Amino acid sequence: MKIPMNVWEVLKAPVVTEKSVLLKETASTTDAVQVLTFKVAKQATKDDIRKAVEEIFGVKVAKIRTMHYEGKMKRQGRFEGKRSSWKKAYVTLKEGEPLVDYAEAI
Repeated sequence: MKIPMNVWEVLKAPVVTEKSVLLKETASTTDAVQVLTFKVAKQATKDDIRKAVEEIFGVKVAKIRTMHYEGKMKRQGRFEGKRSSWKKAYVTLKEGEPLVDYAEAI
C-alpha cells in the first residue's frame, strides 16, 4: 500500500553539483530545455515527483529520470559506518517554460 506524501516530503533538496548547474544554466544561454536535479524520497514515484515540481515551481514537466544511489561504507579511524542510500531525479521541463530559481520558488 502506498503512503500518500506531501509535496514538500517528495522533494528533499536540490542537487547543486557542477553537472547539475551546467544542465540548468545551459537553458538560459541557448534555446535548450531546462533540466532540474533533486534529491527525492526513496519511495516517491515519477508521478509524485511530477506533481510536486509542478505545484511548487508552477511549471510543466516533460519527463523525469530517476536513479537510486547505494550508501557508501565510510571509516573514521577504526570505526566503520554506512551512509544512507538515496534517490536522485532529473526533471526536464517543457520547452518555453520560465527559468526556475530554487530560492525564489520557496
